[in-house]
Amino acid sequence: MSRDFDRFNTQRADLCRCLRWKSQFILSEPDPTVQGSNEGLFWCIQTQTCMGPDGRLAEPGNCCSASRDCYGGKK
Repeated sequence: MSRDFDRFNTQRADLCRCLRWKSQFILSEPDPTVQGSNEGLFWCIQTQTCMGPDGRLAEPGNCCSASRDCYGGKK
């Protein structure tokens, strides 16, 4: 479980500004009594797909490092 949390953690301080996910567009307060789904619905705004321009998956665990050629800086 911890590994999935790290992989899908959208609260990272260094997320690429090009990463998007469905829950970004839900305007409601988080409910701490409801377990997070970690459904992994992420996409890159550069490609409009789940893959980044470099062919790697667009998800928080991958889109948080300047070592990735397509990294767009902090959100």
